[in-house]
Amino acid sequence: MAVTIENLVTSGTFSLDGGTWDVDNNVWIVGNDEECVIIDSPHDASAIIDQVRGRKVLAILQTHAHNDHIGAARDVAAAVGAPIYLNPEDLVLWEQVYPDSKPDRELVDGDVFEVAGATLTAIHTPGHSPGSTCFYLESEGTVFTGDTLFNGGPGATGRSYSDYPTILTSIRERLLTLPPETVVRTGHGDNTTIAAERATLAKVSQ
Repeated sequence: MAVTIENLVTSGTFSLDGGTWDVDNNVWIVGNDEECVIIDSPHDASAIIDQVRGRKVLAILQTHAHNDHIGAARDVAAAVGAPIYLNPEDLVLWEQVYPDSKPDRELVDGDVFEVAGATLTAIHTPGHSPGSTCFYLESEGTVFTGDTLFNGGPGATGRSYSDYPTILTSIRERLLTLPPETVVRTGHGDNTTIAAERATLAKVSQ
């Protein structure tokens, strides 16, 4: 049975540095009819749980720990019985949402997650946040980039714990080296491709 990729959009708010903004977030569910992994857990636990449809959830993979990506993590994890994975460099952000608990597992560069006969590989891409991590599903020619790379360029770096030169380095060295036809599935908004974002970054560099 081939691996499938499902997209769920949830709505809520993002808060950091004293400001709050309305946002729509992508949730990605990768798997088959029996098992899956969840990439990010924003806003609406019940909607995410409904999308799982009773499948065995092997892991909840967090691209980073801004509140709009982890706000439903604990409730989803409790409901589906799956561990939450997060790069420990984002604990400073995690603790703003969950001061009394830590993620269940540490996520580090190169970690691999097997689901439905396919392999997701973790790629550490700091810049939007210190622990930002993308997940490359090579067999399907796609990468889940969280808020590191969007349709139209790099993720935001104007707030605490983010850095523009760092995100540019991450994108150029870790993402733009993927095959050009690779589909980029983002944390917010529409898909793009590595080729399209190479062209965008080339303009930024001029």
